[in-house]
Amino acid sequence: MKTFFPEVGPVPYEGPDSTQPLAFRHYCADEVVGGKTMREHLRFAVAFWHTFRGTGADPFGGAVYERPWNTASDPMERAEDTLRAAFEFGTKLGAPFYCWHDRDIAPEADTLAETNRRLDRIVALAAQLQRDTGMQLLWGTSNCFSHPRFTHGAATNPDPHVFAYAGAQIRKAMECTHELGGANYVFWGGREGYSSLLNTDLAREQEQLARLLRMAVDYKREIGFQGILLIEPKPKEPTKHQYDFDAASVLGFLRRFGLFDHFKLNIEANHATLAGHSFEHDLEVAAAEGRLGSIDTNRGDPQLGWDTDQFPTDLYSTTAAMLVILRHGGLGQGGVNFDAKVRRGSLDLADLFHAHIGGMDTFARGLKIAHRILSDGVLDAHRQQRYAGWAEGLGQRIMAGAATLPELEAYVLSHGEPQPRSGREEMLENLVNDYLR
Repeated sequence: MKTFFPEVGPVPYEGPDSTQPLAFRHYCADEVVGGKTMREHLRFAVAFWHTFRGTGADPFGGAVYERPWNTASDPMERAEDTLRAAFEFGTKLGAPFYCWHDRDIAPEADTLAETNRRLDRIVALAAQLQRDTGMQLLWGTSNCFSHPRFTHGAATNPDPHVFAYAGAQIRKAMECTHELGGANYVFWGGREGYSSLLNTDLAREQEQLARLLRMAVDYKREIGFQGILLIEPKPKEPTKHQYDFDAASVLGFLRRFGLFDHFKLNIEANHATLAGHSFEHDLEVAAAEGRLGSIDTNRGDPQLGWDTDQFPTDLYSTTAAMLVILRHGGLGQGGVNFDAKVRRGSLDLADLFHAHIGGMDTFARGLKIAHRILSDGVLDAHRQQRYAGWAEGLGQRIMAGAATLPELEAYVLSHGEPQPRSGREEMLENLVNDYLR
């Protein structure tokens, strides 16, 4: 059997004092935090597209990486080598899950029928590798944005023939995800948006998108897929405006079209920041309505302003994210997928390990810090005090729907001017910083 990372063995946990670059300092899979192991809390996944299909290309230059799994002349042999490399990598890293797009794992052919045959061949190999290694599929999805046929969108395309192609492709990807025991299936509308309103019927396009999502719900039921359907918000790129702009936009869309109960959200950090939010903001918007399903973790560069997909190394950000996730009961069937790529100049295969180890350690630290903060109750105590007035008297009557506008006026006339109270933001920021030490 081919080996693609012969110089790297299984990545060990050596603790915070380790000086070994290829070792975990904070992620100990079996360490129990708040009643669950780190493995169960975080459910780390490796993204097939960036880690194994990434070439280092950017808007100003082409491929720079030379990968040993990408050398065979036959495209299917390359695909099989890439899949084997992914499972070797994930096993040595200790990541329990992986994620894929259909066109990442199997190359597209000249016809849909032949493309599907190629996909079946790769899925059969993936099933065998899952059995051999114990790695599982966190989620699958369909790439309905890269091919030229999707230039004007997939579900939102002005041509129903293209809509049909997208539907056929999604049907097959859902079937493959189900066959591999995937815990979730993701929809990311890469070109479901517009570049110009001069040629766009916005209302029609949104109805088309809802139609396709409804078909997916029906097909999930038809094949008995028990995974969760996820939608991943993103505000722009490659379109100027995407219909899945942010968590709030997606939730509103789902309500409008009667799909709210059928989908949860896969929140990506860099997508949230591109929308002008923090990562934890979009997490909280989704979680507050019981719709947080999974996360794609990465970070952007505020000095660049596009989707740079860098690995997460900001401890404050991972702590803030884990505060939201833990407060709302965890990720369930979701996980922490590294939708991130090494930098163009990070050419060595070992750099892939360094990047993932750093991200996993940063999230492990964030998990432990967030758990301590929540266990100590310092933030919750402040929140309860801040909103105490809503638990009694007038506040209670308002929230019960019993108060009227005349009653509110009478209350103010009787009690006079409200007294402003400090939000103590700086104190709370200092408190969190104390836990980060």
